Amino acid sequence: LQKILILLHVTLSVVVGKTLMILFPNAMKRYILKQGARSRMNENPKFAYENWGPTFFSFKYLLFVLKVKWKRLEDEACEGQPAPNTPVVTCSGEVCHLLDFLQDNRPLILNFGSCT
Repeated sequence: LQKILILLHVTLSVVVGKTLMILFPNAMKRYILKQGARSRMNENPKFAYENWGPTFFSFKYLLFVLKVKWKRLEDEACEGQPAPNTPVVTCSGEVCHLLDFLQDNRPLILNFGSCT
């Protein structure tokens, strides 16, 4: 049921977004660039809007967002339940899983911080 609701929500968002891109291309470009500024995506001079902007609300975009959202359903953490074994990337770029860091009976502590 959750996957169906996510499918409907994302599909509706993509259809509305694509429609708005067709009807109001300049306004949507400003909106997408504003969203990119929040994530600092716009700071890379080699990353021009013309290279990535038109991909928003495409079929590939829809499939990617669905894949990410469905994958996150499996990563739900609930009190008193086992922790999800979420994929993580080490500083050296190696992909492993969170529970790979458990050692014997020692607690695993996660510290989230900012690099900025």
